[in-house]
Amino acid sequence: MQSQTIDPAKTELNHHHTAEASVGHHEEHPDHRMFGLVVFLIAEGMIFMGLFGAYLAFRATLPAWPPAGTPELELLLPGVNTINLISSSFVMHNADTAIKKNDARGAQIWLAITAAMGAIFLVGQVYEYTHLEFGLTTNLFASAFYVLTGFHGLHVTIGVLAIVAVLWRSRLPGHYSNEKHFGIEAAEIYWHFVDVIWIILFGLLYLL
Repeated sequence: MQSQTIDPAKTELNHHHTAEASVGHHEEHPDHRMFGLVVFLIAEGMIFMGLFGAYLAFRATLPAWPPAGTPELELLLPGVNTINLISSSFVMHNADTAIKKNDARGAQIWLAITAAMGAIFLVGQVYEYTHLEFGLTTNLFASAFYVLTGFHGLHVTIGVLAIVAVLWRSRLPGHYSNEKHFGIEAAEIYWHFVDVIWIILFGLLYLL
């Protein structure tokens, strides 16, 4: 019975090829994270479109809108809040631009400013709620107002928390770079979505 000898060099070569094949196989898997984000935003957009559609249906079918006796909405604070939120989109874009230039410190600064602007928007909205002359059940307009602005405010809150989470993770050296920045990019896309929804909402509630 002959014993088989194992060539160490050949064994090492086989291991090397196996490792390369494993890496190559791993790299073949596509990154579906961005696709998942887009699907999520489409789903959220459909919910908002449903709410907007219901609001327009109420407006079109009732003889008077807002119903008689509904106090007029003030434009100054919501207008300032709108300018703040739209401006925050440009600030957030600066964070994405900075990280793509490997400027991690710059990205952190822009992220922090964006989160602060989002928080200011929420404070302004709460302040407006406390000074409105109608409540949730005053009439149909009041109910629609609180549902639309409240649901959007929830999304702004989630956006602020997401930006803070990204900012927290960016403290780790090399966590984000010009080659690895999905977290910042995803937070930016979500933030732009929140801003676009607010522009539509502001037009429907305050301007029409």
